[in-house]
Amino acid sequence: MTPVDTSRPFLRSDAIAAGIEPKLLRGSGFRRIFRGVYVDASVPDSPLVRAEAAVLRVGRNRAVASHATAARVHGVPLPALPGEHVTVLHAGHRRQHEGISVHVANRIETVVRSGVRVSSYAQMFVELASLLTLVDLVVVGDNLVRSGRLTAADLVAFCEEAPHPSARAARRAAAFVRAGVDSPMETRLRMLLVLAGLPEPEVNLTLRAENGDPVRKYDLSYPGARVIVEYDGRHHVERVEQWESDLARREAIDDDGWRILVVTANGIFRTPEQTVLRVWRLLKARRLAGVPAVLDDGWRAHFPGWS
Repeated sequence: MTPVDTSRPFLRSDAIAAGIEPKLLRGSGFRRIFRGVYVDASVPDSPLVRAEAAVLRVGRNRAVASHATAARVHGVPLPALPGEHVTVLHAGHRRQHEGISVHVANRIETVVRSGVRVSSYAQMFVELASLLTLVDLVVVGDNLVRSGRLTAADLVAFCEEAPHPSARAARRAAAFVRAGVDSPMETRLRMLLVLAGLPEPEVNLTLRAENGDPVRKYDLSYPGARVIVEYDGRHHVERVEQWESDLARREAIDDDGWRILVVTANGIFRTPEQTVLRVWRLLKARRLAGVPAVLDDGWRAHFPGWS
């Protein structure tokens, strides 16, 4: 009789074979994750627990946690997506399971997380192209590069060679991924401007003193026009000292001849057109090369806004 580790997801059939009575599995001591897959009730739910449960349900030796399930295990920023995802290498192993989407791939690059096979970072990025919008996928890519898990060049190269139905969409998103992006909202703001046809702003430009010490760092900027576009995600003034520091910094920017445009979440989600127009008009006024005479409407499909 082989014992079962109930602190990790396990199959009902294995539990019964190990001597655990079926009625105990239906009691409060265990939690059912999927049909036929349980875990001790004291074990907190987590992306890794659900990934392992999904792989078990489909077949430990057949399935790999992939797509959004892999993304949650890797901890990348992701919109709410229901259900779990696994990938198998043979179409004959594809079965319908409630709460689990089963995909088929000819090849899949994996890593192991606590004994669970999971799509690698680059593999996951390509898979997510079938689930996410262009902008949400660039958010994922920027996060992977910012955290040092991939370089932008490595991601582009992987997407170029990936034999996956979503590879084309992944290649388009990978081309927009940049190093040094601090947050998902900075990614969204940059993508809003670029998809509107504006020149791409520089990411996290650092101005230095004569001795080389960093003086200021800008989220997004157009050095040729001395224009800064900065995302401010605070919903209120957190500290008077921080507020005063920000005011002093922005006054110093004005003294240097730079103009700063501050954009909040509303300017991205509710009034994106106003944000685009603000930046466009200022760049035109400052005669930045490459500013279009007419804006591209391509941004509207990705930032519908409410206005």
